[in-house]
Amino acid sequence: MHKQTDQAAGIRKMNTMKPVRVIAVTSGKGGVGKTNISVNIGIALSQMGQRVVLMDADMGLANVDILLGVYPQFNLSHVLLGEKTLSEIMIEGPEGLRVIPGASGIQKMSELTTIEQAAVVNAFSEIDHDLDVLIVDTAAGISASVVNFARASQEIIVVVCDEPTSLTDAYAFIKLLNRDYGLSNFHVITNMVQTAQQGHALFQKLSKVTDRYLDVTLQYAGAVPFDEYLRKSVQKQTPVVAAFPRSRSSQALKTIATRINSWPIKSQAGGYIEFFIERMIQYGSQKDVA
Repeated sequence: MHKQTDQAAGIRKMNTMKPVRVIAVTSGKGGVGKTNISVNIGIALSQMGQRVVLMDADMGLANVDILLGVYPQFNLSHVLLGEKTLSEIMIEGPEGLRVIPGASGIQKMSELTTIEQAAVVNAFSEIDHDLDVLIVDTAAGISASVVNFARASQEIIVVVCDEPTSLTDAYAFIKLLNRDYGLSNFHVITNMVQTAQQGHALFQKLSKVTDRYLDVTLQYAGAVPFDEYLRKSVQKQTPVVAAFPRSRSSQALKTIATRINSWPIKSQAGGYIEFFIERMIQYGSQKDVA
C-alpha cells in the first residue's frame, strides 16, 4: 500500500509541473544529419533565451559530445545504475545549452528494457523546474527504444535528405507510429538540400505518399541547405550556429528554431515523463503479482 501511495504522489507531483516543450528528433535511417540538426536547433533556442536540455538518446552510438567537442566523464549508464543523478552527469555546451551524454559503445544501453528506460526518464523530474525545452536526439531506425522516445514526446521531427532510402525509411517510421500507436502529427525537416525549392519539393514527395496511404498530418518545419560551413563546423567540433552564425545553414537553422519556438506547448498530462512512469508502474505491478 505504501508503495502505491508513493507512486501516486509522484504522478501528482509531475502533473503539477510547468509545461516543458519536449521534442524528439528522429530519422528513418542514419547519415541524414539528424544529430547535427538537434544540436544546432538546441543552441539556436538557447540563444532565444530558452532553457534547453539536449538528451543524447542514441543508446549505444551516442555522438552529441563529439559534435560539441566535449568529453563527459559520466553518462546515462551511470544514472541507470543509480551511481549519478542527471544533474551530476549533465555538461554545459555552447550558448548555455545543457547536454545529457549518451552511453556510446555500451551494448547494454542499446538493449534497455521498458522498465529500464523508465528509470532513466523518471530521473528527469529533478531538472524539470529549470527547463523550457527538452530535445531528445534518438537513434536512427525503428528500434523499440526509438519508438518509445518518439511516442512519449509531445512533438516529433523527422529529418530526411534527398535520397530514396531516406524517404522510404522515414515513411516506414511514420507508418509504424501511425498504424501501431495512433500518432498522427509529424514535423519534417529536409536536410542537405541545394535550394529551398528542392527542400520543399522533397517534403511534398513524402507528404504525397503519406496522404495517400496514412491518416497523418505532416507539417513542414523547413530546409537546411548543403553548406561548406556546416562541414567546417563539424571539423571544428563547434556547432555551425555558434561558429559561423552568418552562414546559409546557420540562418536556416535559426529560422527553424524560431518556428519551433512558436509551436503551442502542450500542457495537458500524458507527456514524456508520465508515459514512462505509467509503464514503469504497470510492469512493476506485473512483477509484484508474479
